[in-house]
Amino acid sequence: MSPATTESEQPRRVLMLTHTGRDEARQVALACFKALISHGIVVRMLAEEVAELGLVVGAQDGLEVVEGSDAAGADCELALVIGGDGTILRAVEVTHASRTPVLGVNLGHVGFLAEAEVEDVESTIDAIVAKRYHAEERVTLDVRVFHGRDEIFRTFALNEASVEKAARERMLEVVVEIDGRPLSRWGCDGVVCATPTGSTAYNFSAGGPVVWPAVEALLMVPISAHALFARPLVVAPTSVLAIEMMAGAAGTGVLWCDGRRAVDLPVGARIEVTRGDAPVRLVRLHEAPFTDRLVAKFGLSVEGWRGASERRRKGSL
Repeated sequence: MSPATTESEQPRRVLMLTHTGRDEARQVALACFKALISHGIVVRMLAEEVAELGLVVGAQDGLEVVEGSDAAGADCELALVIGGDGTILRAVEVTHASRTPVLGVNLGHVGFLAEAEVEDVESTIDAIVAKRYHAEERVTLDVRVFHGRDEIFRTFALNEASVEKAARERMLEVVVEIDGRPLSRWGCDGVVCATPTGSTAYNFSAGGPVVWPAVEALLMVPISAHALFARPLVVAPTSVLAIEMMAGAAGTGVLWCDGRRAVDLPVGARIEVTRGDAPVRLVRLHEAPFTDRLVAKFGLSVEGWRGASERRRKGSL
């Protein structure tokens, strides 16, 4: 009998999503697939990825194929993602409804959302098989766009929702609002609303602060704003952030969420951002401090650091 099942329970299932445009990712995905099914774990994949990996439907036990992504994560204990942060954000989009935990294996550059590097694949598979992992909840954003009294768009974001100018030569004219009260008017290239998880992404590039993931807060950062008061803001997780595009302004805008979903913003549009009702669950294999992750991902120099324990030891001599 397979070690992954008993007579009284359903087989374990893992959804696997891959950046199939990269040869290395395809090779890693195939190795993960073979390793997981060898332990009796069913691997679910999107139909198009099955074809791109060269697998034949019906010719391999342990392979489960779904045509669409809407319910792809249902009944899966986790989603194993082979790729960079962009692929992980795609997985977050696919699994948002089912709230399936996401485990990223980084084949990208920085890979802040990933838990493992490509050289850790073997130990990652061992951890999945032995269930040596836990899910960490991350704050998300609910994003709504209004035009007049009508809601014209609604979505979510894990990293950020950014309002950006649609034309290079035209600035946006916006008024920003916090908790129902106007704060300032900006002529700018855009405004980023981010989560702590997204603080190391677009928010970071725009000059916003790095916020530890355990902090519950929302962030707002203007992009190239022409105003006296145009500083990054950190507000309560219960706050409502709003960006109103001025009715008489010449510049139009576009809303981007996690760099994946976009909608054109008509003049006079209002964008409201609140804490999301459904957090994203990221799989963690070990308890690594966020400080260590920052040092590793950004290649920060810590030369000369001795630490409190070393100072205390020397002080006791």
